[in-house]
Amino acid sequence: MAPSDEVFRAAWPVVVASTARLTGDLDLAEDCTQEAVERALRSWPAGAPDNPAGWLTTTAHRIALDRLRREATLRRKLPLLVEPAGGGDEPEPTDPLRLAFTCCHPALALESQVALTLRLVCGVDVPAIAAVLLAGEAGVARRITRAKQKIAAARIPFRVPPDDELAQRLDAVLTVVHLVHTAGHRGSRTDLRDTELIGRATELARMLVRLLPDEPEPRALLGLVLLTEARGPARTDSAGDLVLLADQDRSRWDRALIRKGLALTTAALRHPRRGRFALQAGVAGLHATAPSWAETDWPQVVTTYDALLRVWPSPVVALNRAAARSRLPGTDLTAVLREIDDLAPALPDYPYLPAARADVLARLGRSAEAATAYQLALDLTANPVERRFLARRHAELARAPDGRAVPVPRVR
Repeated sequence: MAPSDEVFRAAWPVVVASTARLTGDLDLAEDCTQEAVERALRSWPAGAPDNPAGWLTTTAHRIALDRLRREATLRRKLPLLVEPAGGGDEPEPTDPLRLAFTCCHPALALESQVALTLRLVCGVDVPAIAAVLLAGEAGVARRITRAKQKIAAARIPFRVPPDDELAQRLDAVLTVVHLVHTAGHRGSRTDLRDTELIGRATELARMLVRLLPDEPEPRALLGLVLLTEARGPARTDSAGDLVLLADQDRSRWDRALIRKGLALTTAALRHPRRGRFALQAGVAGLHATAPSWAETDWPQVVTTYDALLRVWPSPVVALNRAAARSRLPGTDLTAVLREIDDLAPALPDYPYLPAARADVLARLGRSAEAATAYQLALDLTANPVERRFLARRHAELARAPDGRAVPVPRVR
């Protein structure tokens, strides 16, 4: 990715948020931010200025005000302002969080809240949003458009809500931050990890902890993010190829991040109001503290997934539970395969389902079927690093006759 692209991606959410705070119009804010980026491409031939976000924000504000004046709607738009811009045209550090809570207003359907926040706050494009939501691109685009229209029509204010309204929106905001991190962890079309999205998710999680220091779930989410990122350096080898959790060099894990993540996770798990993010962080913590793959506490991992399914009956969680259950001594792998197959209708385009299915089939000695499942996973996967891994697994299994020992793939 070119340096200018990184600059624009980093600035996008704060510029959109600041311009939305000025105008009270999300469509206008997004359009003006895009035009400011286009002007920057023409005005920065030698590189970005010292404060690119400030330059872009100032430019987007001027474009917005010019448009409002030209359209003779300034008087109609100004009552939507809920706070002065303050500090000139500099974006405030909390602007992305304000925008997240605006997008996650309970007047919107949850799916629309999540899609809109991913687009405006995090700059995730529609195809990537569709991938993490397991939805079609056209449907996601319609949700975003309708959500922006509803915010404008209902004159929803641009602010962090008061304490008595936070509970209605917090879970949606946490969900969005988690999905941003998931999108970053799944990578881009060029790399296994999208560090920009991961960094954005981490910073938003930290903001939520500062905003709500006594709430367990923001701390749990931050703990989950840190524990997951602690393994980041070991996910690829020196050639840039994928290394699964079972084969990672655990000495490359970031122990400082693990300690911080475990402290946050432990506190959240002990809280009487622990929720789904605490339980997800608990699974990550079990992996982080296992001395090796073989010494992972699989019974406790499965037990934690059982608790998670009770509070969050997600097909992805059920798939992860099935993969973990396949590691228990004496487990009937044929029964696990049936569990995975039962989830297929709910996850038709989710590449990790056929990959998990291929893992179990290979361990059952059904090499030809495993190769077919890996081909399906390959067809559903865009990331080049994961594609290379899946292609190797497919080739290994396609060459092996059924019943012969083959290299055993492992779940992530």
